[in-house]
Amino acid sequence: MSVATFSLLIPTLILFIYAWRRHDGSLRRGLMQGWHTLLGVLPLLVMAFITIGYVRLLLPQEGLQNWIGPDSGWGGLFLAEGMGALMPGGPYVVLPLISTLHELGIGLAHTVILVTSWSSLSLLNALFEIRFIGWRFTAIRWTLMLPVPLVVGLLAQALFGE
Repeated sequence: MSVATFSLLIPTLILFIYAWRRHDGSLRRGLMQGWHTLLGVLPLLVMAFITIGYVRLLLPQEGLQNWIGPDSGWGGLFLAEGMGALMPGGPYVVLPLISTLHELGIGLAHTVILVTSWSSLSLLNALFEIRFIGWRFTAIRWTLMLPVPLVVGLLAQALFGE
């Protein structure tokens, strides 16, 4: 059992027991809501994992490493940042894909840059941010955050390089 699974198991059990002890139908309603959520995201997860399988199988490892690998230079680092910012989807979609790219040999710095730019510079999130908070806020945040993935990736390589 992974740490992530275990960390979700504890609150799930606590909420399950709490709903069961209420005797007001909460147990069944909670299970049904969870089931409907699963059915809603299941097609997305299935497509994401099939895509990841094809990426792992069909993406040429050497070509990938030339574009975004340890020897790709600054161009590869900037490409990793751009790819991370453009990746759509939540962690169940994006993180397995980034993990696959890491396993194919893109290197520590590029992997850290992908994750950091996806989580801090997501273009999809920026579009919602502009709508709800305003373009000025988004422009300020992006201006300040733009160098962060590169700095974090280079620091990771310098401190923990492979």
